[in-house]
Amino acid sequence: MVEHANRTPIGRLRIGITIGLHHAAETLWNNGIKQNAVYLAEALKNCPNVERVMLVNTTAIPITAALPWDLQRWPTVDWDGAKDSVDVLIELGGQISPDQTEYLKQRNARLVSYCCGTEYVSSMEAVLFARPLWGANLFVNQRYDDIWMVPQVANISQPYFEVLRRLQARAVPFIWSPVFLDQRSAALPNKGLQAPREGPRRLTVMEPNIDVVKFCLYPIFICELAYRMRPEAIALMQVTNAEPIAKERLEFITLMHQLDIVRQHKAVFLGRHDTPQFLADNTDIVVSHQWENPLNYFYLEVCWQGFPLVHNAALCPDLGYYYPGNDVSAGAARLLEVIDRHDADSLGFRERQRALIARYLPDDATLVTRYAALLDELVARPAR
Repeated sequence: MVEHANRTPIGRLRIGITIGLHHAAETLWNNGIKQNAVYLAEALKNCPNVERVMLVNTTAIPITAALPWDLQRWPTVDWDGAKDSVDVLIELGGQISPDQTEYLKQRNARLVSYCCGTEYVSSMEAVLFARPLWGANLFVNQRYDDIWMVPQVANISQPYFEVLRRLQARAVPFIWSPVFLDQRSAALPNKGLQAPREGPRRLTVMEPNIDVVKFCLYPIFICELAYRMRPEAIALMQVTNAEPIAKERLEFITLMHQLDIVRQHKAVFLGRHDTPQFLADNTDIVVSHQWENPLNYFYLEVCWQGFPLVHNAALCPDLGYYYPGNDVSAGAARLLEVIDRHDADSLGFRERQRALIARYLPDDATLVTRYAALLDELVARPAR
């Protein structure tokens, strides 16, 4: 592999993908960004023009055997272990400094910004609602050779990426793998898969409730409308990640007391829960809503396990039970459809969902071909 300045890398590529560890035994399960790095690594390993892929930690946390993932499968190094050996560094879960950027540029390595968050929304909320985000320490790297963004963030955040980074962004294939889901579900009864159950249905709403993108209110309204029409069909509505707002936010409390499903004691507001465990132990149907994030891991986890998902994610309308936009009446109709019909073909549903989700898997041929082409285009252009 040629690494001299002003020369284009030749041959199969050695790629680093950044992560930012916060402690020495940090899990990958509860951090979507780190999962994204692993899924991208899995896909790139399948590209014919890639020799090796490693995760590159950008913090001072040491890399040791305490890390709870397979370091043979997903080699993980620090900056010093990567800086002289990568041909392409994909900045995803940890940011490199101006000096580190200059070092890569001197080596003629390529630098890619991989964007998988709704950064415009986060920035807007930080400014309007005094949520500390970067303070006085904002560094916007303007020396990327390319900007890759997952398609679900393009509509809201692409201009934000492009103006600040001074470079055009392009949408790239979304990647997901059941590898972590399978690990977490292995010890659960029936491996955490959905199974038909008699009686009124237990509804689950699992939005994060940390910003406006994924908030529980419209899923609650969907459950409320279905409950008004068929109260005997619904045993309980469970809203996770909602305990603080249900106890402390007067506006939320007073809104909830307008609803029959709450006033008739068929609703509970809970804290944070492990997704596979809560689905397996407590859930018959998942009800969801998003605003400007129409594809995410949670939907794929739910559908992979065969649970019916009532959702409005327009980038995957063939998954689960789709309703458009903010039409909670349509969502309630889909929910009642699930109650009446889903369990009659639950096994077939799970098989069909997995076949549809295959397009996002790291070994999907179309997905791998696209990433290989992106890398070829990247190294064929002069470095910035």
